[in-house]
Amino acid sequence: MTLDDIAKGIREKEYKRIVVIAGAGISTPSGIPDFRSPGSGLYDNLQKYNLPYAEAIFAINYFHHNPKPFFALAKELYPGNYRPCLTHYFIRLLHDKGQLLRMYTQNIDGLERMAGIPEKKLVEAHGTFATATCTLCRRKYQGEDLHNDIMEGTVPHCSYCKGIIKPDIVFFGEELPQQFFLYLTDFPVADLLIVMGTSLEVEPFASLSGAVRSSVSRLLINRELVGPFAWGSSRQSDVAELGDVVSGVRKLADALGWMPELEALMADDRQKHSKIFSTCPSLLRSWGQSAGSAMIRRPLEHRRLRALFKGPSVAARRYRGLNIRPSNK
Repeated sequence: MTLDDIAKGIREKEYKRIVVIAGAGISTPSGIPDFRSPGSGLYDNLQKYNLPYAEAIFAINYFHHNPKPFFALAKELYPGNYRPCLTHYFIRLLHDKGQLLRMYTQNIDGLERMAGIPEKKLVEAHGTFATATCTLCRRKYQGEDLHNDIMEGTVPHCSYCKGIIKPDIVFFGEELPQQFFLYLTDFPVADLLIVMGTSLEVEPFASLSGAVRSSVSRLLINRELVGPFAWGSSRQSDVAELGDVVSGVRKLADALGWMPELEALMADDRQKHSKIFSTCPSLLRSWGQSAGSAMIRRPLEHRRLRALFKGPSVAARRYRGLNIRPSNK
């Protein structure tokens, strides 16, 4: 089995229920550091937060003791500071062609949503900034309700009980979101598994790579062999494309003959965002650091955007997916 064989199966729609599992490596080309790379990884660059140990920044017990380091980091990682890369759009294209059963992601950056992958096709295994919960009274909030506090370096507090509001990111010591357990129904029917940009070191996510039927082909696009691909328990139908993830995805897209379509999709996305800014120039000022979840302070601009992106079109769904809300302030 080769990459060309996998491409042929996708192109000829022999694979109609593709599951993608992905980690931080698909977002590093967008400028977001991964967690574990020596020297450049997030865990190697947290000295300024004076943590007892690197992983404490995502440990729920430490968060209850001192939430400030997490919210300082959240300002840097907040959705909208970065743009999706070719890999995200390739997965979006799988969806557009009706072949994506589900994408399971370890990432909390929101780039999958920004690329236009529908929420119902996503399992954000380690949580999301899109929603938040008060740690005291458990009241639910939308992610944009925290935006101003996070951007100003302030710990957000509940308007009802004054407890700390925590984004629905899964910390060490917390349970995975219920949606994760869709794998129990997804993986038995999947006909192709694509693994990309992950070390497969964090459980239970790492075990997903072995959850498909033994007859199902698995494609690894990664810098190195990981998980069952490295343990000597690979299958005859496994394929590994090693090296830079974007280069591997581009090679697959070339073999599929999808690169013109993929480039057009990316260009169309850039044009849509340019259209938003050119239609409402003052939006650019209020957008701030977080383009993906900014609060528009002028209702007139909000109405203009709704007029621009109303209806059931893809553009409308993309706009609504940005979590843009008018503010009364």
